[in-house]
Amino acid sequence: MAEHAVVMAGGGPTGMMLAAELALAKVDVAVVERRPNHVLVGSRAGGFHSRTIEVLDQRGVAGRFLAEGQVAQAAMIGTTVLDMSDFPTRHPYSLGIWQNRIERIMAAWIAELPVRIYYGCEVTGFAQDDTGVDVELSDGQLVRAQYLVGCDGGRSVIRKAAGIEFPGWDATRSNLIAEVEVTEEPPRGIRHDATGIHALHRLEDGRTVRVVVTEQQLGPSSEPTLRDLSEALITVYGTDFGIHSPTWISRFTDMTRQAAAYRARRVLLAGDSAHVHYPAGGQGLSLGVQDAVNLGWKLAKVVNGTTPESLLDTYQDERHPVAARALRHTIALGVLQRPDEHIKALVDLVSELAIMDEPRKRLAGIISGLDIHYDLGEGHPLLGRRMPDLDLVTADGPLRVFTLLHDAQPVLLNLAEPGGFDITPWADRVQLIDAEYVGPWELPVLGAVTAPTAVLIRPDGYVAWVGEGTETGLRDALTTWFGTP
Repeated sequence: MAEHAVVMAGGGPTGMMLAAELALAKVDVAVVERRPNHVLVGSRAGGFHSRTIEVLDQRGVAGRFLAEGQVAQAAMIGTTVLDMSDFPTRHPYSLGIWQNRIERIMAAWIAELPVRIYYGCEVTGFAQDDTGVDVELSDGQLVRAQYLVGCDGGRSVIRKAAGIEFPGWDATRSNLIAEVEVTEEPPRGIRHDATGIHALHRLEDGRTVRVVVTEQQLGPSSEPTLRDLSEALITVYGTDFGIHSPTWISRFTDMTRQAAAYRARRVLLAGDSAHVHYPAGGQGLSLGVQDAVNLGWKLAKVVNGTTPESLLDTYQDERHPVAARALRHTIALGVLQRPDEHIKALVDLVSELAIMDEPRKRLAGIISGLDIHYDLGEGHPLLGRRMPDLDLVTADGPLRVFTLLHDAQPVLLNLAEPGGFDITPWADRVQLIDAEYVGPWELPVLGAVTAPTAVLIRPDGYVAWVGEGTETGLRDALTTWFGTP
């Protein structure tokens, strides 16, 4: 029987990101992926928002994705593009990049790390006990792990087998999405009508057309056919443009659900296994990647015996509210995409409000993920929020904050007199960096904040403690997040 510290069911962007996080923390991790490789047929979903680009920058790989995508102001509400070019971040934009490219880049990245991938098989069942999980694979293998993480999508086998409820709202409408060839030149741009939103876009190969069309009635759960797509296009456009030779056809709905629990003992959920929603706003991939980054370092600390298992409870405490808010937001965006005369009045009102500065910043903060605030108690505005990527001055030269996080290790950043902190009991777990920073401290949405004298930065880039001239609370924070001395 093969053994690994952690097994991931599903090798999409969430599963690969989590595998990378664990591998960086020197955890023995394996991914079970039903496909024979990471070649994804069709372009599928596309895009990352600002905070997720930052997360990739924290690991030193953002450039790989930026080189193959297109940056744009893509966050929208109603008919208004939420310009966030004035946000205090190195990445004040969204990145348009298709999922097939994302997966190829991620697969190349984790190939550089010690990650085992079981291609061509699926997790079919598991049994957990007090010390681990026996994972059954579709090829007959049995794998033993300390923890099993379900990253296997909205129909998650792991979630269902763990008995975790998936409450929410049933679908009320459906869309077909496909990549096909055509014999007639399709119109460019997006079309709105009382049914919903429709669009055709010719891809870079000059031959394939990407189609998204809202169906007149809620489609069945069966796999859609070329005929289904043809009928939907004729209803909207009066022609199907001679569609033929489909690369892939799929159906998505506005079903919105969230797992009641993200953990059942030694089984955890991340990404679409934990939450599904309508793709309005394009937040799905970003939510999954950020789930992985929040969970990865915590799971590594527990597996390595540095912290108690109770640290895993903070994963749901922090990520469940973030996803719940994103789900509410996508429901609202979905409603605004149904422009009958009554909804159009609402769209006009919301669009007018979104032009104003404060609503623009608040809404862009939600979509981008830059306003995420984990509840770590009362204190400085930085507490529980993302650490800005400051340009520091150190004894060894200039240094970016995000560079310090490339190895997914925590940092105590001392911005006061050098040598002011003694964290010897945690020296093998936390980097202590003496540095200077003379610029402004500004957070997205909140604006300017008081400069701290020190900050304790978690591996996911969020601030776990803020020093304001004293060490009060530092030892407690170090113990809570990184184990006893």
